[in-house]
Amino acid sequence: MIFKYKGYDKDGKKLKSKIEAANLEEVKVKLRAKGIIYTDISKEEEPLFKGINLKRKNSISYFELSIISRDLSIYIKSGISIVNAIKLASNQYKTNKKHTLFLKSIEVFLNEGKNFYQAIEAQNVYNLPAFYKQSIKVSENSGILGQVLLELSVFLKEQDKISKQIKNALAYPLFIFLISIFVVIFMMSYIVPKITSIFSELHQDMPTITQFVINSGNFFSKNWIYLLLIIFTIYISYFFLKKVNRTFAKSIDRLKLKVPIVGKILYKNEMGRFSYVSHILIKSGVPFAKTVNLASKILDNIYLKDMFEEASQKVVEGDKLSQALYKVDKNIDKTFIQAISLGEETSQTSEILDNLSKLYFEENRDKTTMLLALLEPALMLFVGLVVGFIITAMLLPIFSINIGNQ
Repeated sequence: MIFKYKGYDKDGKKLKSKIEAANLEEVKVKLRAKGIIYTDISKEEEPLFKGINLKRKNSISYFELSIISRDLSIYIKSGISIVNAIKLASNQYKTNKKHTLFLKSIEVFLNEGKNFYQAIEAQNVYNLPAFYKQSIKVSENSGILGQVLLELSVFLKEQDKISKQIKNALAYPLFIFLISIFVVIFMMSYIVPKITSIFSELHQDMPTITQFVINSGNFFSKNWIYLLLIIFTIYISYFFLKKVNRTFAKSIDRLKLKVPIVGKILYKNEMGRFSYVSHILIKSGVPFAKTVNLASKILDNIYLKDMFEEASQKVVEGDKLSQALYKVDKNIDKTFIQAISLGEETSQTSEILDNLSKLYFEENRDKTTMLLALLEPALMLFVGLVVGFIITAMLLPIFSINIGNQ
């Protein structure tokens, strides 16, 4: 539980902060141990609906976790103890109350005698990825915590960079797409009805495409509220079903992988992430079967996640990963299977997985750049065709009137 407190430190400086503890008595013990004279202690209020947390208070971005990991890595590799490294890191995040509380909580648990893994497992400020915690657990026991934290920092930063690049690149095409929708809605709701009223007064027979546009305009103008409600209902139902029905979510994620171009990008991104995390875990000393299971948890695609989890069970039973994956899904990337098989034969699985991750990420960067470069003109062409179709439909009766008059 998180408690808020006010008081004074041993130098008489006024304090106002938060602390993590099991109960009020534990808070008082911890504050006295720090030499803090408290004037007020209160439990932080929990959200009214625990299942609904719009602010996602217990999440930390990959970029922020990357920076913290990098800083800790630098301190530890410089010979500083983990307790002092945490103290130094917390001093850099005084403006961020959540980060400060996160690091202070770890510091408290370290002072109680827990190791770094136990401390991050016990803290209740941020939900950290399972692969991240497991890497720390094994690397701490192996004496390579500083190096593994640096590896984790690089990976998390790269994932955040890729995510931001895609979002930034999609911003303009999405803007064009939204503008095109508003343009079409405006024309169908206001422009088309005004023009058709003129044709109606002239008792002019309409061409087929003109009549189609008029009927569509009338339909949209009369039923736009219902259409929005239907779209909203489908949207909510989709995400609700995906959250509560794993079979539905797995089917949707499998379908995503079959979408031309986009499916391959999603697939290679997931395989690249799996490969790199597996490389880190193996390097940390995690047993191979457990590595596969833990690395699968980072995947967003449920179909691929289940595939690797099932394969990890077969590895526990004695199969090689390459054989297990082929048994689970015969459509898996043959390059991946062959590379893993080679790694298993030469006992260089970690290095092979590292190279695979670089290969997948590099291929994805090229394909993503190409896709986004084609997306903008494709959307502009789409908008031009739709608007051009509507204008043509409106001009055809005018041309027929002029020809008739001649």
